[in-house]
Amino acid sequence: MSERMVRAGDVDLWSEALGDPFNPPVLLIMGANASAMSWPDELVRLLVSRGLYVIRYDHRDTGRSTCRDFAGHPYSLEDLASDAVAVLDGHGIQAAHVVGLSMGCSLGQVLALDHRERLRTLTLLLGAALDVDFVGNLRRALAGEPSPDGLPTPDPRVLAEMGRLSTPCAEREAELDRRVAIWSALAGDALPFDAAEFRRYEERVMEHAGTLVQPTAHALATPVALSRGAELRQVTTPTLVLQAPRDPLNPPPHGRHLAELIPGARLAEIPGMGHALPRVIHERLAELICAQASNG
Repeated sequence: MSERMVRAGDVDLWSEALGDPFNPPVLLIMGANASAMSWPDELVRLLVSRGLYVIRYDHRDTGRSTCRDFAGHPYSLEDLASDAVAVLDGHGIQAAHVVGLSMGCSLGQVLALDHRERLRTLTLLLGAALDVDFVGNLRRALAGEPSPDGLPTPDPRVLAEMGRLSTPCAEREAELDRRVAIWSALAGDALPFDAAEFRRYEERVMEHAGTLVQPTAHALATPVALSRGAELRQVTTPTLVLQAPRDPLNPPPHGRHLAELIPGARLAEIPGMGHALPRVIHERLAELICAQASNG
């Protein structure tokens, strides 16, 4: 394992590389307000054991990367995508297999548009296409309004539960309870939910960050313009879209919609998967990521 601080403009990004540097490189891009440790260690080890050189990193305003007051240092999702390029530069990697989850799915799409030479392949999971107004759909879901694009909005019951659990706790065990409850809502009810497993994940996240305070700044970042969704028809990177059948934030057919926008993109599903990475799906997810990496 090799830890490294990478400079991206005026911020420092914590990153680590695992595995043999002579193996194909894979860059893991996490979702909003989540650090590198939200990629479970067990999943990362699986990828390494299958012959991949895995790099994960803390977004700005998460983990051990630079954290600042957003009002004084605003940024956009395109800026966060540029951070991913800086991580590749910092590790001396010209092009990598990129895996983006949730907000990372959006960043992966931006990379395919603006930095296509840095991608060997692209795997997008638990996200929406750039032409989907996800932020607006959060409001529409709570108001009982449909999305203008005809695609489903997030599950209002899950949003309500997350809202009920939105207040952080000052005491460690209570904060862990709160975070596990949120994961329980996001994971859906199709697969068994192991509360102890997600408690371990969040303990790792807290230990890594050195704080109980959960990041929130990414909710303020300027979204990608919806008009950029049309540009996805020009993507040339071999792309796999993973649609989670029980994802309450981007439910089917969001994955199919995204795959249909990208020429030649393949669509896959993991039965019962929600908006979470429980151990029960690690083996299948690793298989899909490795198979996609073999395409480029």
